[in-house]
Amino acid sequence: MNTTDIINHDKQDYFPVFARYDIVLDHGDGAYLYDTDGKAYLDYLAGIAVNVVGHNYQPLVDAIAKQAAKMIHCSNLYYTEVQAEAAAKLKALSGMDKVFFANSGAEANEGALKLARKYATAKNPEKVQIITALHSFHGRTLATLTATGQEKYHQGSGPLPGGCDYVPFSDIEAIKAKINDKTCAVMLEAIQGEGGVHVPEPNYLKEVKALCEKHDALLIIDEIQAGMGGTGKFFGYEHFGIQPDIVTLAKGLAGGVPIGAFLSTAKLADTFHAGDHGSTFGGNPLACADANAVLTAITTEHLMDNAAAVGNYLLDQLKTLQQKYPTLITDVRGKGLMVGMELTKPGRDIVNDCLTKGLIINCTAGNVLRFVPPLIITNKDVDTLITILNEVLPSYAA
Repeated sequence: MNTTDIINHDKQDYFPVFARYDIVLDHGDGAYLYDTDGKAYLDYLAGIAVNVVGHNYQPLVDAIAKQAAKMIHCSNLYYTEVQAEAAAKLKALSGMDKVFFANSGAEANEGALKLARKYATAKNPEKVQIITALHSFHGRTLATLTATGQEKYHQGSGPLPGGCDYVPFSDIEAIKAKINDKTCAVMLEAIQGEGGVHVPEPNYLKEVKALCEKHDALLIIDEIQAGMGGTGKFFGYEHFGIQPDIVTLAKGLAGGVPIGAFLSTAKLADTFHAGDHGSTFGGNPLACADANAVLTAITTEHLMDNAAAVGNYLLDQLKTLQQKYPTLITDVRGKGLMVGMELTKPGRDIVNDCLTKGLIINCTAGNVLRFVPPLIITNKDVDTLITILNEVLPSYAA
């Protein structure tokens, strides 16, 4: 099938839940993707912070092939070496005590909420309140939709589970007004991604942690998008000097193969007993072998250092654009290679214009251009990005 045939078939046969762009991607290499017509695109989206080691990364390809030839799946009723190795790697990186593998970020967050509720209600059956932030995004299952502080995602899905209250992000007084001794947990993204790449005030998470300790509530940090080294540290929360009670991961953990995880302290993990939680596919050998390859790359190939250094260069260059187009760009913010550029108008057409020039970026929250490229990106790739943006933005800044 040619490009037109593929697009037409998809429109006829697939649920209409994605506002897709009219290209068909075929393969990738490094920081570039290629469509079915052979056109190259510099990838500043990385599958939405998933392809952290880039495309066609040979150690990951080899890990997939090697494990697929041995065993793709077995039940979690049995041990596997690759799962034990992946859990040990995450435990060492996080300082947590226990790991559970799921299949996605939403599943990881579901498990975190379930663990928090089970732990809290064992102390007090009324200790069920979950506090989350406005403009947050935690997933699309019913429970994680409820935790997501964006009304647009709730519409048409009610009645949603109860027990969740929302507060403005990075507003400690708002949490002080909501938290009480019946609060089970506060769940926050270290850096909000889908909500527009919002970075909290420097002391915010420390103050939240202190409030949680005061009220015997748990702090859950959602690292689905900010984790895996893209901010220049393995976890986004490391920038703010805290240790959560539960942390969730997914997206880049296996470089593109579906996987999720939640990690906790031992006292929380011991709340779960055999049969209390589980997954058929979570932590399968293929996904764990791939996670091991990605975790090895991040920790041995200085990818976090690269994310920090190139991220600083990216921020500087985008802030220069802000000075050049002040009527269009109102803010540039982020950490490392997780960066948002807020506009005075919707960004989808800008994304589309960049696409025609061979650049893949993304617009989130309606008017924030989001840049979450692979961790292998270079200063030269930043220069290419800026060149294309300088070609596209003038017509929108007029």
